Amino acid sequence: MASAHERLEPPERLVRTLGSDPACGEAAHRWLAGLAGLVQELLDRWELTLERVPAPGGRSSLVALVRQSDGTPAALKLRLPDGAAAREHAALAHWDGRSAVRVLRADEAAGALLLERLHADVSLRSLAEAKAQLEAAATLQRLWMQPADGHPFTGLAEHTAALATTLREHREQPWAADAQTVIDEALDLREGLGAGAEEDAVLLHGEYHQGKVLAGERSPWLAVGPHPLVGERAYDLAWLVQDRLDTLLASPGAPAAARRRVAKLAESLEVDRDRLRGWTLFRTAEAGAREIARGARGRGELLLEFAGLL
Repeated sequence: MASAHERLEPPERLVRTLGSDPACGEAAHRWLAGLAGLVQELLDRWELTLERVPAPGGRSSLVALVRQSDGTPAALKLRLPDGAAAREHAALAHWDGRSAVRVLRADEAAGALLLERLHADVSLRSLAEAKAQLEAAATLQRLWMQPADGHPFTGLAEHTAALATTLREHREQPWAADAQTVIDEALDLREGLGAGAEEDAVLLHGEYHQGKVLAGERSPWLAVGPHPLVGERAYDLAWLVQDRLDTLLASPGAPAAARRRVAKLAESLEVDRDRLRGWTLFRTAEAGAREIARGARGRGELLLEFAGLL
């Protein structure tokens, strides 16, 4: 049987994303270059058999479908060894399978997690939008737990302060001339929101949208891929407001539809509507500027357009 060295090629999307992210730099290139060897070492150590690496895959991690020694399917996930895997492991361990994927084994130093196998090709985006939003909200609500004492997660105020600093830098770029109004509003909103971001704080998924909720065997829907933070619930709902963005922007009355989403999600999960609108605008504008800065101009402009509707 061919080794992982012979069969594993990092997905193009992962290579492209890490290669265009200045925050990753040379460390990302070294990690990608050694990825096949790391996978093979983990396969040998954990007695796993590699099946395949799904494409297009993720933007910040490699996921390989594997089987354990007893034939049980699993998923081997590898991230840059920068501490993100350790935080993801801590969040998933805290949830302990409650509406989230379970961790079977972990090597935090290597950035490696062995996860239960879910149906990667069946996410909430396979459902009609109204049903998907209901399931997404219900799943997310079960994840909002009090963090354990001594947890390793960054607070929301600190996290978003760093994002705001970078967004101010993006604002000064020539391409941002047409987006300065929405960027300025996003920065102003973040200043007002940050002061209360830690009130009634819970463990947040951090990057929650319909594509992060996959079909499972032991439970119909399970969340994957957290970027955990500790803070207010409204922040976690922001990505759900702009889910299926292309469809929403193409619909008649897109601004009213966006505002209805904010109101409906805020009401269904009992969060403050103005804070949800503010976090959605900030997160969407920040993500749009970040996408343009790394070369994904089309996606970035869509996000900034949506932020302007809010």
